[in-house]
Amino acid sequence: MSGAPSDFLRIARVLKSYGTEGEILAGFRERGVEDLNLEEPVFIIFDGLPVPFFIESLKEKGTSKALLHLTGVHDLTDAEELVGRDIFARKDSLLGTGEDDDLSAEDLIGWTIQDKDGHTIGEITDFEPIPGNPCLYVTHEGQTVMIPLHEDFIIDLDEDSMVLCLDLPEGLI
Repeated sequence: MSGAPSDFLRIARVLKSYGTEGEILAGFRERGVEDLNLEEPVFIIFDGLPVPFFIESLKEKGTSKALLHLTGVHDLTDAEELVGRDIFARKDSLLGTGEDDDLSAEDLIGWTIQDKDGHTIGEITDFEPIPGNPCLYVTHEGQTVMIPLHEDFIIDLDEDSMVLCLDLPEGLI
């Protein structure tokens, strides 16, 4: 859990910076935007320590993403420093029950994909919810490729190390 204390819950990941005023696009995980208590800080781990940030503004983008402006993040440079980092909240500060802890395909953004032999294929950068054929965008050898996310391809999924091991058909990549 990236060094977060046990009373913290990972709620989102910073997917990218947005604009020049310090906004970030966050992908929400176990909890939705509606579970955030905006009166309480969220935390991002720096050098093994949770650093608090208050959410100054929040604009939902779809069902699992939101544009956030955090205190102390004033420009593009500040926002870029947060990209790829997880956002945490204290468990006791969240609203709602959070009983649905299933991992969704969007939660895989930022994970590493490995083949059945343990070789790294690339990093998942986005998800395309194509009906009947959801796909992952993966950076592979400097290029972005789409890989179908089919249950028959999944060998293992390690949430702690954020690695998805797939047995992909020959020639797919």
